[in-house]
Amino acid sequence: MDLGPCPKSHTERLKTDFNEAREKNPSDPRFDQFQREYEANISSFVEECDRRIRAAHRRLEKTPEENAKTTNLMREIGEIELAIQGGTEKIESLGEEGKVEESMRELEAVEALKAEKTEKERELQQLTDTSGASGHQKLRVCDVCGAYLSVLDSDRRLADHFGGKMHLGYFELRKMLDELKQRRSQGGRGPMGPPAVPSSAPSGPGGSAPDGPRDRGYDRDRDRDRDHRDAHRDRDRDHHSSRYDRDRDRDHRDRDPRRGDRDRSRSPRRRY
Repeated sequence: MDLGPCPKSHTERLKTDFNEAREKNPSDPRFDQFQREYEANISSFVEECDRRIRAAHRRLEKTPEENAKTTNLMREIGEIELAIQGGTEKIESLGEEGKVEESMRELEAVEALKAEKTEKERELQQLTDTSGASGHQKLRVCDVCGAYLSVLDSDRRLADHFGGKMHLGYFELRKMLDELKQRRSQGGRGPMGPPAVPSSAPSGPGGSAPDGPRDRGYDRDRDRDRDHRDAHRDRDRDHHSSRYDRDRDRDHRDRDPRRGDRDRSRSPRRRY
């Protein structure tokens, strides 16, 4: 069964956002709504499969026409057997009377009846084997995915079916649906699994939506701005500290009397 491309979004980012929001606020009533939608989607697939299984079983059953034909064949075979029995007795009687030619003609008639009986029995067997849509393969219906299986299939062929995508897919859907129903009956929350949060999800209490990529992006930008401001303040502080150290050293040199003597000693003397 080909359903075509899924109209919903299936991304790891949305799945991660949903799981984080559920861990942050598991009592949010929106998660119950998501779970009900999730269970309804799975249930629709399983119910459609069950309808196909019931229809397949009906097709394998004998129709009224087939039942009537089977009854007529059995009646005809019974009548032929009586005719053969009567012809055999007549042949014996003619032989005792010495009527050889008549006995041979009756023998030919009995042989023709036996051939007709064999043909009717073959037709009855074929009708029994091919009743309904099962055909000569004697089909049966898989109660998990609804596919036809032949009782004549080899173990390898059956293993290929039970390991196929459709069979395993419906098996997982039925298992997941049972778990969801069991959890719901116990008042718990079922696993949400692959489906992502619908794009039309209702807003939270007070009109606020759960934390999403936009909120986390805003938090990251805010943290980045804070780090930038801190680094800028550190650079300003270092700059002011350096200026203060230079001014202090210059004042210290200006107040040092020995520096004045050294400067005068280095200056050239005037000659008169």
